[in-house]
Amino acid sequence: MPLSSPSRGPLVAIVGPTAAGKTALALDLSHHLDLEVVSADSRQIYRYMDIGTAKPSASEMRLVPHHLVDVVGPDETLTLAQYQELAYRVIDDVLARGRLPLLVGGTGLYVWSVLENWQIPRVSPQPDLRRRLEEEAARHGPEYLHRRLADVDPTAAAGIHPNNLRRIIRALEVFQQTGVPISRLQDRGEPRYRYQVLGVTAPRRELYRRADQRVDAMIERGLVEETRRLLEAGYSPQLPAMSGLGYRQVAEYLAGQYDLSEAIRRIKTCTHRFIRQQHTWFRLDDPRICWFEQPLDPQEVLSVVRLFLEDRGQY
Repeated sequence: MPLSSPSRGPLVAIVGPTAAGKTALALDLSHHLDLEVVSADSRQIYRYMDIGTAKPSASEMRLVPHHLVDVVGPDETLTLAQYQELAYRVIDDVLARGRLPLLVGGTGLYVWSVLENWQIPRVSPQPDLRRRLEEEAARHGPEYLHRRLADVDPTAAAGIHPNNLRRIIRALEVFQQTGVPISRLQDRGEPRYRYQVLGVTAPRRELYRRADQRVDAMIERGLVEETRRLLEAGYSPQLPAMSGLGYRQVAEYLAGQYDLSEAIRRIKTCTHRFIRQQHTWFRLDDPRICWFEQPLDPQEVLSVVRLFLEDRGQY
């Protein structure tokens, strides 16, 4: 059967904002279904970064196999095209073993590129160009590059936050190399799998409370020590991996810019903002997503999955 066939599935995805309970639901389902987890988290791809990325614990990964965790070093990059290719390879392997692949994560780019078979430009990174663009952003601010992108690709600019420098630079990089806006290159292909998307969420205030608890737990588990080890190993705080939630604020604390209580406050504030941004990828009115609100009824979720596997579900 051709790989592009939509009947090649099945594939189940669990999506939703940070701290909503995606990992816990995946583990609950693993007690009833023969499955393997495929991570769709753009932070868990980095090795040596365990606490701040909320990776599954060793015991959780012994309970159910996890894939696409610890893929690259903190000073390496993994493009969306590379992630998509790795995800397809892993999903196909899981299906070949007769097991259910469970795509779990809150990175919308990762999730939808796999489910909708985005035709991603295979344009290799250009370090010199990226460096020049980063220098321009440092001088004029990321909004300056965002305006440049809006001039050549207004569609892409409308979908990228003005502060998301990495995606802005990538879009400009693709346009400069191909002469074609990235928004025109990112068409959707025929889905490779028959899929069901499960969404996990909670009221906004509850999400913030859960996120704050997670941040406190990360500090208790040793986020400061983990960040210090990364810096002592030579990983620059300017690396994209080190600029993520938690690591950036702790690195600034270690550099003496403010005390630990202020670092924790900033991590929580930025996490709240990130939760709001995630809702642009996973909207509550999206008909592709079957939403469940905390506290979950695992049996209700399981019944939806079983209906889908019996080919009586929505997708």
